[in-house]
Amino acid sequence: MEIKKKECAYDGYFKINKLTVSQNGHTFTREQFDRGNAVAALVFDTEKQEYILTRQFRIGSESELIEVVAGMVDEGEEPEESIRREIAEEIGYLVDRLEHLYSFYSSPGGNTERVELYYAEVSEQYAGGGGNAHEHEQIEILRYPAQELDALVTPDAKTIIAQQWAKLQRK
Repeated sequence: MEIKKKECAYDGYFKINKLTVSQNGHTFTREQFDRGNAVAALVFDTEKQEYILTRQFRIGSESELIEVVAGMVDEGEEPEESIRREIAEEIGYLVDRLEHLYSFYSSPGGNTERVELYYAEVSEQYAGGGGNAHEHEQIEILRYPAQELDALVTPDAKTIIAQQWAKLQRK
């Protein structure tokens, strides 16, 4: 498949591109949801020996989801800066140690979003967290010991990946 032309079809809170592509002598169009790049982290409080997750309403699922700390990479930021910022905003911690786990596309069939997943260790909460009011975030902080994290059922892919990584580390 070869992309012949790419144009912006919609530029609002999100962006949608219209691509003209050719393959095997056929030319056709496809829409591409340009989401930007995201970061996420499974956060572990080394003092309390608990994992810290969040609960918030998500537009895509039209429901509240329990998930690892996550957010978007802002323009001009490196992913590591972005996840440190998100951890501070969402749960009120500074990061003691950060380890990159995986890079993956959330839905590559039509979405550009690439997720950088980290494991973060923290030890002292310096602020309340809860997200940014100007972004209309309302985030609840949840804490899980290892067994409860393992038992958590969530439809969120990045959280499932983080859960599986954590289980493998304890074996």
